[in-house]
Amino acid sequence: MRTRVQSGTAARGRFRRTLGVVTAALALTGGVAGAGVASAQGNPYERGPDPTEDSIEAPRGPYSVDEDSVSSLVSGFGGGTIYYPTGTSETFGAVAVSPGYTAGQSTMSWYGPRLASQGFVVFTIDTNTRYDQPGSRGDQLLAALDYLTDRSDRDVRDRIDPDRLAVMGHSMGGGGSLEATADRPSLQASIPLTPWNLDKTWGEVTVPTFIIGAENDSVASVSSHSEPFYESLSGSLDKAYLELAGATHFAPNTSDTTIAKYSISWLKRFVDNDTRYTQFLCPGPDDGLFSDVEEYRSTCPF
Repeated sequence: MRTRVQSGTAARGRFRRTLGVVTAALALTGGVAGAGVASAQGNPYERGPDPTEDSIEAPRGPYSVDEDSVSSLVSGFGGGTIYYPTGTSETFGAVAVSPGYTAGQSTMSWYGPRLASQGFVVFTIDTNTRYDQPGSRGDQLLAALDYLTDRSDRDVRDRIDPDRLAVMGHSMGGGGSLEATADRPSLQASIPLTPWNLDKTWGEVTVPTFIIGAENDSVASVSSHSEPFYESLSGSLDKAYLELAGATHFAPNTSDTTIAKYSISWLKRFVDNDTRYTQFLCPGPDDGLFSDVEEYRSTCPF
């Protein structure tokens, strides 16, 4: 069961720490060929080259990716697969991803290499049972993040910055993402995907939240789920809502350029505090006729 937290903007996470001037220590940070290291603009968390529309829409980013399986016998959640960047000594933010009701991690597997190749450690999880409700899925997302930072294999754990963590999830997993952010305001970002939850009010959330809904969702209709969730979030919060034109509830289960593009941008902006990606979020995509986006709202500027 989640505990409602009424903390203010100071709880949005540690990414708003004072960045200061880039020190000589940054020169010691490794990077993949062509990906670059932290930029000279004062942010030690920037990863990869300057982004373009093509680079964030591409099936793969600049990093090579390896993966590690986690047994279902692990405690706290149902196991899963960790995807992580290789060929570099850099550390990265991490994101745990939950499937929806009755689904397994395979329905979310495409996020693993797509996001990891852009510079994140990604953990697609199975839940304890396929019938777990959003509250339980939120707890399991947090348990998965704790596993990443405390118990994962050293070659994975050493790549993770434990202060830069995020959650994503589909359907009840998306509802679980909201639950997780209410329970742990130190998270840096949340991306609920066509989320479902009986609780419609999330004013206590202080984590930057990007909700993706689907116009033709008949399971978690945007009018009774995604839109009320978004509107219930504080107006002072960094938040955005994107509605996929003509899409169904299950759009997040298959590779989708629009979902990937804006998910990458949100994670980069708030997990890595990388303002190079603000250009894709503010003012955001065009919507309407001939667009893959039916509607976009946000509290720009970020």
